[in-house]
Order: sequence, then structure tokens, then C-alpha cells
Amino acid sequence: MKRVLETKEVSGSPNWLTTRFEELIKWVLQVTRVDKAVNWSRANSLWPMPFGTACCAIEFMATAASRFDFARFGMERQAFSPRQADVLICAGRLPFKLAPVIRRIYDQMPQPKWVISMGACASTGGIFDNYAMVQGIDTIVPVDVYVPGCPPRPEGLLYGVLLLHKKIKGESLLDPALRQEQPLDERGLRLPPETIDEISEPFGNSVHQFRSA
Repeated sequence: MKRVLETKEVSGSPNWLTTRFEELIKWVLQVTRVDKAVNWSRANSLWPMPFGTACCAIEFMATAASRFDFARFGMERQAFSPRQADVLICAGRLPFKLAPVIRRIYDQMPQPKWVISMGACASTGGIFDNYAMVQGIDTIVPVDVYVPGCPPRPEGLLYGVLLLHKKIKGESLLDPALRQEQPLDERGLRLPPETIDEISEPFGNSVHQFRSA
């Protein structure tokens, strides 16, 4: 091993291992600087896609209004078109009938994209532990930040946005696992498409009286 790591002349040129190592170090340093610039710009120019279904949506509106004004944190424009959005904010409970809708919206959003689960109902189902409600949107789409509360105050959502900023700034272009299209734990409670279709018919299915998860 010592012989391999020694720097010595071979045919008038430096050791190839040392040369490649130096090139790798330079490349990593360059990518690191690019990471910081790209992540800073992404974190400070998020376009949220609101998905409000309950009282959490009222708190979301208050956060977007002039008193709290989350435009101060780069979320100047609310994108009501999924194809122009960066972050999906689910504010409120999610019925099974809306599960295909939020999944379709998430699929239409371009990469990179992030998801904020706002409130207890969006995160765990909250008080609606029954056959009609999805017990956490992370069974349908991957979630980056959970904001607790029923409903959370605007300050809570702002703190969740700051946590998302911190997460984005810690990302690296070298990590291929960041752009996952599915929930990270495939063994979790993610509902398969056939289950969603079955229980989201016009009047549901009375056979399913328990949580499908």
C-alpha cells in the first residue's frame, strides 16, 4: 500500500493516482461551490402550490397576507398551476376521493420539488381516524417538512418554510436520492393506485369501513 501511495516519476510524469486524486478534489470543490449557489437561489425563490381542504387553509391565507407575508422568505408568487410550482403545501385533511388529485398534482410538478404537510390532519389524519380519510399524505406523496398543529398558527408555517430552506441548502447535486418520486419507505403505508381507484368511486365503497392503510 505504501508503494502505491508514493509519489514517483513514471516515464517522466507524476504518479497517475496522485494526479487523479488532485483532479477529483478540484472537481468536488467546484461542485460544492455550485451547490451553494444553486441551493441558495432555489431556497429563496420558491413558488408554492396551495392545496387547502380545511381550516389549515385559512391559516395559510393569513400567512400569505400582509401581516405575516411569507413573500419575505422568497415565496412571492403563489403558483396555482402545478407545472410552475416548486413546493406543494397540503393544508387540511385529505379524503380518499382527493388522493388521486393530490398525486396527480405532485406528478405534474417539475423537479426539483418539495412538499410541506401543514397540520395534524394532513400529517396523520388528525381526529378523522375513519375509512374516508387518508391517514397522512405521506402515504401518497413524499413529505419534506411536517408542520404540527390543529390548525398551526402562521408562525408555525413560517418556521416550516425556514426548515425547508435549511433542507434545500443542505442538498447536493451529487446525491441521486434527493429526487425521489415515491415515498422513501416502500414498505410503509403508501396506497397502491388500484386501492385509491377502488375507494374513490363516486359514492365510495361501503365494504371499506376501516382505514385502507
